[in-house]
Amino acid sequence: MKLEHLTLETFKQKIFNFEASKEWKFEGTTPAIIDFYADWCGPCKVVAPILEELKEEYGDKLDIFKVNTEEQRELSSVFGIQSIPSLLFIPRDGQPQMAMGALPKETFKQAISEVLSVEV
Repeated sequence: MKLEHLTLETFKQKIFNFEASKEWKFEGTTPAIIDFYADWCGPCKVVAPILEELKEEYGDKLDIFKVNTEEQRELSSVFGIQSIPSLLFIPRDGQPQMAMGALPKETFKQAISEVLSVEV
């Protein structure tokens, strides 16, 4: 299952229109994870198949998006992405939380449960 890649425009539609509002307001209805990555990044390559597995396991209960930091520099700078992979966990309500580095699958599942309140 291929994960959707976000551009600046699709990000503003589906996640957060930061040009319209300084206050965080999630545009989506399904909790989401955004993977900020680059093609040359080793740890990002470790995370990629884990995210695809999680998408299959959680199905419609969870959206998982990818942002290529090389192609989407403005989007990366909005979030102050310094290291990759950086993963943004976005609950339906409340503030998003950022995690850095290649997380193991169990850590993802724990964060999905605790931060996003989503169960398989």
